[in-house]
Amino acid sequence: MKKAGWRTYRRPDDKSGGHGVGWSPMIPYTFSVPDKWEEVPVSIADLGGTEIDLRFANPKEGRVIVIVAPVKRFSDEIGEEATIEQIGPPDKVISAFGPEVIGENVEGKVLRSEVAEHEGRTYYQFELEPPHVMITATAAGNRLYLFNVTGNGLQWKRYYKDLRKIAESFRVV
Repeated sequence: MKKAGWRTYRRPDDKSGGHGVGWSPMIPYTFSVPDKWEEVPVSIADLGGTEIDLRFANPKEGRVIVIVAPVKRFSDEIGEEATIEQIGPPDKVISAFGPEVIGENVEGKVLRSEVAEHEGRTYYQFELEPPHVMITATAAGNRLYLFNVTGNGLQWKRYYKDLRKIAESFRVV
């Protein structure tokens, strides 16, 4: 159901990603954002570098960053059909990947941690502070997906419901 003033973004099947040689085709993902949010070009110089697949933002409301990383970076044991559970339990996943998102250790910053299942795929959802960020993590194919929704203090206060709705809308299809 589409909510008025919102749209669903779906990663185009033919979109290339800066993910190097030897990658299988990426399993697309979707999420919902308010209409006024726009895609922002990704630079290899960004924090997270080549693993940032997509950026979306609205200067007044906040921003989204999608990081897609090879599961082989974390374990040689995981095959081509990875699940987030194979990578680890929620506390291990946020400790390992949270620093890539916020640039520092996440110890003492995790306000909320939940596990959700949608169409047979498990998603770990985290809320961290400071900085204000919601992270949805899952795995598909041979990749780990980290969907990050963030904003400054004022954006967080003013648009929290929308930011949380964006974070909870993320799905790998």
